[in-house]
Amino acid sequence: MPKVDILNIKGENVGSLELNETLFNTSISEQAVYEVVKNQLANKRQGTQSAKTRSEVRGGGRKPFRQKGTGRARQGSIRAPHYTGGGVVFAPKPRDYSYKLPKKLKRKALYSVLTSKVNDNELIVVDSLALENNKTKEAATALKALGADRTAYVVTAENDNLVYRAFRNIEGVDVSSASLINVYDLIRHDKLVITQDAVAKLEEVFN
Repeated sequence: MPKVDILNIKGENVGSLELNETLFNTSISEQAVYEVVKNQLANKRQGTQSAKTRSEVRGGGRKPFRQKGTGRARQGSIRAPHYTGGGVVFAPKPRDYSYKLPKKLKRKALYSVLTSKVNDNELIVVDSLALENNKTKEAATALKALGADRTAYVVTAENDNLVYRAFRNIEGVDVSSASLINVYDLIRHDKLVITQDAVAKLEEVFN
């Protein structure tokens, strides 16, 4: 089993933790990660874009000039797509971009990213994220001491409003509970800062 150090919010080593083999020491599938990230981004799309086709643009009911004898190409409407102010060819319409992936594929992607975090020394396990006054300044100091002052994904065992309020205003930092952890947020942050209790929760929910 892979082992990691447990730190306190001052960055001091206070112990070690054995990680679950399935979650943190598995074969890495880049394809699974790609598919899941693409799926998450597609599911976030609003799909509210809309443009008008030539049949929906106002005006253009009259033929602009006679069919023959002008020397010009025949035209039926000034709202045809090649006219300024005309309709759009294959105009985008509101649609739902979301789709579902197999649960096993999503699990594989999560295991792959967690394993890569361990392999790349980007996993930081802390004993607790309790701050004295729950201030953002304290949270920023703690992240700096932990070596996660660039971008960090902070994960707690359960929804912790005090931790969320302390860390939410720091640029490049996102906060989540263990059960809501996702692949996209994991790969777009340099460090995964997770409490010891949250690691146990991950193993309980996703193993």
